[in-house]
Amino acid sequence: MNLALPVLVPALPVLGAAATLAVGRKAPGLARPLAIVPVAVSAVLALVVALQLGTGRTLDAATRLTPTGGPDIALALHLDGFASLISVLVGLVATCVQVYSTAYLKKDPRYPSYAALVSLFTAAMFLVVYSGDLIVLLVGWEVMGLCSYFLIGHHWETADARSASLKAFLVTKLGDVPFLFGIFLLAADAGSFRIPDVLAAAGEGRLGHPTLIALLLLAGVAGKSAQFPLHTWLPDAMAGPTPVSALIHAATMVAAGIYLVARLLPVFLLSGAALVVLAVMAAVTMIGSALCALAQDDLKRVLAYSTVGQLGYMAGALASGDREASVFHLVSHGAFKALLFLAAGVVIHAAHTNSISVMSRIPGLRKRVPDAYWTMGIALVALAGLPPFSGFFSKEAVLTAAEHAANGEALTNGLGPASAVPQAAGWIVLISAALTALLTGAYATRLFLVAFHSPTGAAAAPRVLPAADPATAAADHEAGAPYSPEPDEADPATAEPPAMRWPLWVLAVPTMGFGIAGLRSDWLPALLDGGPLRPSGVTAVTGTGLALVGVLAAYGAWRSATARLGTGGPAPAAEVVVADPGRTLLGPLFGPARHGFGVDRLYDALFVRPVAAAARLVRFLDREVVETYVRGSGAGADLLGRAVRLAQTGNAQTYLSALLAAVVLLAVLVAV
Repeated sequence: MNLALPVLVPALPVLGAAATLAVGRKAPGLARPLAIVPVAVSAVLALVVALQLGTGRTLDAATRLTPTGGPDIALALHLDGFASLISVLVGLVATCVQVYSTAYLKKDPRYPSYAALVSLFTAAMFLVVYSGDLIVLLVGWEVMGLCSYFLIGHHWETADARSASLKAFLVTKLGDVPFLFGIFLLAADAGSFRIPDVLAAAGEGRLGHPTLIALLLLAGVAGKSAQFPLHTWLPDAMAGPTPVSALIHAATMVAAGIYLVARLLPVFLLSGAALVVLAVMAAVTMIGSALCALAQDDLKRVLAYSTVGQLGYMAGALASGDREASVFHLVSHGAFKALLFLAAGVVIHAAHTNSISVMSRIPGLRKRVPDAYWTMGIALVALAGLPPFSGFFSKEAVLTAAEHAANGEALTNGLGPASAVPQAAGWIVLISAALTALLTGAYATRLFLVAFHSPTGAAAAPRVLPAADPATAAADHEAGAPYSPEPDEADPATAEPPAMRWPLWVLAVPTMGFGIAGLRSDWLPALLDGGPLRPSGVTAVTGTGLALVGVLAAYGAWRSATARLGTGGPAPAAEVVVADPGRTLLGPLFGPARHGFGVDRLYDALFVRPVAAAARLVRFLDREVVETYVRGSGAGADLLGRAVRLAQTGNAQTYLSALLAAVVLLAVLVAV
């Protein structure tokens, strides 16, 4: 294979970003083609590289950058089926996002800088996927974090965007510190930063500290891929533009952590304790995020929590020792989650609100956005894991992997000993994933019904349902207030511009058909490690049955809620104007789930307030104590100078008298 092609894949978006920044403001007409064309060409080249590489082959090439006195740092490529498949996903989603953004942000004066950052973000993810050296991978990893800070804070004039961007940066950096130490320790044990050398050392058992290395790496993965307990930044990141949310949640950043564990899975298979930690982390993430999604009123926050849960599925598959199922779900999820966010952007563009309870009272909303309505329905079915869409096949692959691990039959496909996967990890993932399938069906159904099918008009709008508590009622009222952080035209004719409509149907194709590729053993399984991706009968029936139970439960609760809206007397002021089945399904958990079970408040009490108090103490000590000594020394010198100045009279007789007195005094002292 010509090495120029894989080198150009990350290089072109970088050049496009530089060109967009250079000429975007001076020639605004060039900003859009400079943003779209390089990323689109990179997507095509990524597909060409994947086709040329084929299945069951790898490509390794390296050029040493600098000697370090220890393991060398090399500009290295390591391409295999995983890298080529994920690079195609990154290119497809990034191209759709750039095209979509031309309409979504067409009146934004900061579009050139936004488009340049999206291109740079895409290049960084390509670098992570293609890199064969851990230090070069770390560069792409950190560039993504920096780009996410600027993109989430694109609407910097709003307080929410500023705080969300800062939170995302700090939380992900908190995980990156132990992650960096993990990379150094891994390279010290393996004697190299090169990924093939690290995998060879793991296969030969030459790593001296596998558990410590795995746990340090998991800290970085928890930050980047929003796993418990470092998941709190992702829902708040919805303050950024919707296309940015699609890019971060579907193909970049959050996918990077899962990709890293999948790439280095032989290292993790050396430590059963690390796999159990990963399984517990995935289980808490899956169930907690699904409960939170069932209680959110903000459309984008529902999708954000769903992303956290689906990442938990991928982490669970890795804890079960099956990276094929994890990457299968990563790619499948990337397609339907990008579709969900872009469709949500069209709905927000038309409704001028993120609140699904407000959308429920907009007459004819689904008729104004028919393409978004149908494609969002398709993506929600895939999210719920119902056949025959891609989410069903990939989610069942995860459940099958957990079932095998729980039975002591983990399929590591030569990456390590199957016995290294504890059965406890398999049971944890299997039970939590099954419960999450039920909750996912419920919140996906709730979102679709409340946003598009709630009764509108005078009969429904004045009626209310009781709030769980006064605090929840106030939060619901605020969430229900119409707002639009990204305002655009209210003209129905512009509700679905072509640049926003066609990316939806492009992404709908893999959402509907990609999952079937897992059944063809001569293509997708061969592209990965060759392991089976077909769902087992038990998990298929169980997973689908639980998802259907969630769908029916949400539908029943919605029908009950809308029926109660049509009857009853005047609404008390403290009650919430919304027919929300989530309130019925969650009961007393609704209030805590709406606020993320207080994790942010806990962090505020444990970390933010003590740090702020310590900062105030340091400020007090600096200004009131240290500066007091500084001012005191200055005042003392000033007083001494004044005293000396008083003695300088210019009278020679006075000077001689003082000198004589001093001589007499010294003589007396000597005599005594």
